[in-house]
Amino acid sequence: MKSKSHKYIFVIGGVMSGVGKGIATSSIGAILQSKGFVVNLLKADPYLNVDAGTMNPVEHGEVFVLDSGLETDQDMGNYERFLNRSLSGDDYITSGMVYKHVIDAERALKYGGKCVEAIPHIRDEIVHRFEKSAKANKSDITVVEIGGTVGDYQNIMFMEAARVMKVMHPHDVAFVMVSYMPVPSKLGEMKSKPTQNAIRQLFSYGINTDIVIARSEVPMDYKRREKIAIACSLPVEQIISAPDSESVFDVPINFEKDNMSHILMKLLHLRKKKNETGIKEWVDFANKVKNTKETVNIAIVGKYFNTGDFVLTDAYVSVLEAIKYSSYKLGKKAVIHTVNSRDYEGENVKKEKFMAIEKFDGIVVPGGFGESGIEGKLAVIQYARENKIPYFGLCYGMQLMIIEYARNVLGLKDATTTEINPESKNLIIDIMSDQKKKLEDCNYGGSMRLGAYPANIEKDTIAHGAYGKDLIQERHRHRYEVNPEYIKQLTNAGLVFSGKSPNGILMEIAELPKKVHPFFLGTQFHPEFLARPLAPHPLFTEFIKAAINKNRK
Repeated sequence: MKSKSHKYIFVIGGVMSGVGKGIATSSIGAILQSKGFVVNLLKADPYLNVDAGTMNPVEHGEVFVLDSGLETDQDMGNYERFLNRSLSGDDYITSGMVYKHVIDAERALKYGGKCVEAIPHIRDEIVHRFEKSAKANKSDITVVEIGGTVGDYQNIMFMEAARVMKVMHPHDVAFVMVSYMPVPSKLGEMKSKPTQNAIRQLFSYGINTDIVIARSEVPMDYKRREKIAIACSLPVEQIISAPDSESVFDVPINFEKDNMSHILMKLLHLRKKKNETGIKEWVDFANKVKNTKETVNIAIVGKYFNTGDFVLTDAYVSVLEAIKYSSYKLGKKAVIHTVNSRDYEGENVKKEKFMAIEKFDGIVVPGGFGESGIEGKLAVIQYARENKIPYFGLCYGMQLMIIEYARNVLGLKDATTTEINPESKNLIIDIMSDQKKKLEDCNYGGSMRLGAYPANIEKDTIAHGAYGKDLIQERHRHRYEVNPEYIKQLTNAGLVFSGKSPNGILMEIAELPKKVHPFFLGTQFHPEFLARPLAPHPLFTEFIKAAINKNRK
């Protein structure tokens, strides 16, 4: 018998982080949505930061901004890309949010003088937020990813909230553990013991997982599946093998090959929907990813690549994905090169270093903050402008593009941004008026210009040709803007401000005309946040077109 109750799926990590819990959550959401269910995905992050906005991207990865302006974990970007729609602020929870709310309520005597404790008050607030998210989305199913791994002290309250919901609604809650199955090179054998131990640790919280997604380098054999099934008292078919795949877009397809949606519908007592669409569109895209052979070479010039002896790209994940989606749309596979901007700083940088940039078909300078690596970015931007290499600047990348233009075209050699040198005579980029008091008060968290804002697009420009409309809505994350005092000078010198806020005060897009440069364009907003596999962003697509043309020449 079908239950009309709302359904919850909790996705929990086992053994270690970084094995694809966010992609697994996104994939579960995508396949259930394809079955005709209204699905919302929710990230429960255990850290005490109220949001992700103040965290170092090298430590934590990209800060993803929602339409509402909430600064979130990068997994929210995966959720939007896989569901092909925008999510709300109700779909993101941190321990910091929960504790702050409970403490503020206690200070306001909203608990009537009771002793306020982690249990029940913190736990119940978490449950309330899970239920609020479901109600706000009017969804049939909520898939909750609990950050961290089983055994982490930080996420115990989220685990306890999930356990209580299972007790209260035994037929409406399911648990999925994403674990890791190592294959030590010296042994040459897949080991299941770490996963078995993670399952037992989850038992100690009063939770028995319903499905185990076993991540590994290679497919898991029946013997290991059987071992894990016995360890958690489950049928073998509820142990899903998830080996490394060529792309993350194969994950929903692989899950469906193992009947993931059927297992979940059975566990949650869900009946088949009449409006089921299937995942054909997703399969077509995944096949395009696998079968595209011709390449286009794109350089990302940033400063957040190095972490110890390793190069990580998590700080720019949405930018990388946006480039890929537009490239696939145009029948190309993007080969992305990470370029550390610090390597282009100083007077002793050899000419050969800059000539090496010629091998790239396009250059992107993404968003960022602070002085580190800036002179190197400016040097690369100048080279791209003077040598007609397609250039796309995002947020800070647009501001630096304008500073470079002011220095080398207008001749304002000390042109800079208030963020770097507030004493400079020519502050081409200045702090937004409403931001000054916030910085004076050290009000850094959630205080930038954040979220979706409209912009008017000028006709007969690259931007208008890409969008095909006069009014757009894009997501922002910045404190600084083009100084209005220099706009006339810049415009007279040939720079075109093709996108402006409706009141005409804020410059949203800057570009050079196509007759001057094939693609030299920057946006004050972050278009990468709205790029999706099945709906690439038009500006990225226009940039890749220019890059492909350079490649042909």
